[in-house]
Amino acid sequence: MNIRSNKKTEVNQLVKIWYEGSLIAHDFIDKNYWKSQQTEMEEKYIPMSETYVVSNEKDIVGFVSMMDNYLAALFIDVTHQGGGYGKGLLDFIKSQRENIQLKVYKKNKKAVDFYLKNSFVIKEETRDEQTSEKEFLMEWEKGKCH
Repeated sequence: MNIRSNKKTEVNQLVKIWYEGSLIAHDFIDKNYWKSQQTEMEEKYIPMSETYVVSNEKDIVGFVSMMDNYLAALFIDVTHQGGGYGKGLLDFIKSQRENIQLKVYKKNKKAVDFYLKNSFVIKEETRDEQTSEKEFLMEWEKGKCH
């Protein structure tokens, strides 16, 4: 497993991983919403965030994007999920931060369970303004085991 900063030339690949992962993980949200967000991911969100990619021997299999201490995105290619890449990226980011916050859709049980298993706690339940879906604000703090 190799983790490094992303290159500008890889943005399209990251958007593809994000888009395909979003359709599966968030099947409770209209597909057109994710389609409409692709350009913003490519032109705004990924370029303005601190993004790291994880690769196996030959391909990029996932990425994590941070905005200061906010985990904006953590996506693993659908064909490589369950291989430890997400935990690898999360541990990499944890080693650089004192605390991390993120939001995750309540209905995305797989992701909620993943973060709970990795020492995040649910701080509050909110509603995403763009999708009207309930989401959890979750937080991890270095040195705190939950």
